[in-house]
Amino acid sequence: MSAVQLLLVPLALWVLQASLCHGACVEVDSDTDAVVNEGFKLGCISCKMRAEVPAEATVEWSFMPKGESEFTKIYSYEDLMSDTPDERFYERLDWKGSKKTKDLQDGSIYILNVTWNDTGTYRCIFTRTLTFSSFKFHNDTTKIVHLNVVPRLTRGIASILSEVMMYVTIVGLQVWLVVEMIYCYRKISAQGEEALRESALKNGSKRQIALDSPSTLLIFTPSSIMTPSHYPIQEDKQPRGLSREQMDEK
Repeated sequence: MSAVQLLLVPLALWVLQASLCHGACVEVDSDTDAVVNEGFKLGCISCKMRAEVPAEATVEWSFMPKGESEFTKIYSYEDLMSDTPDERFYERLDWKGSKKTKDLQDGSIYILNVTWNDTGTYRCIFTRTLTFSSFKFHNDTTKIVHLNVVPRLTRGIASILSEVMMYVTIVGLQVWLVVEMIYCYRKISAQGEEALRESALKNGSKRQIALDSPSTLLIFTPSSIMTPSHYPIQEDKQPRGLSREQMDEK
């Protein structure tokens, strides 16, 4: 199996596992500043601790205006049906929580056309029933939202500083990346020039050695190769022996 296939196998398994997972639930606090004559979302999230246990939940919202001491029921959501008993919020509240399920974990609602009279304290009550194999368990969770209506939304110092730091970080990372690219380019170029210089010096030294000692080189040409017929015949200068007749005469 190739290296590419070895890398693709765990990736495919991870994608398959991710497709089988459900969305996670995270409890976050609701915003508290609403702009007059605009819409505003009242957040209320209550996560179920045992995701594998079937459950059903209902949500009830109550409102206590600023300066008063009692809550009044203004909205309820149960069995996929909503109800707005308070005339002050009639046709001004919209469900923004969990959809198409009785196992509610998000009970947020949306206020249309916020008025100054909407300033006050809102209470969200989750009533959840967990169904186990042998019994049922009931649990109530309460969330409180203190709403303040303002003429226009102003950003806090923390938000402004966070945005400034984000842009500074982005610009700093880009500058650092450009500097690193230039440094790497110059380093690679210097190494390439050094390799070419060393190669040129080696070739030059070899040529110089060849020019300084030509006697060490043997050059054979066709005309310089001698065949046996070209070898010179040398005369025998040593005295030959005398024959018998010559010895008798002497």
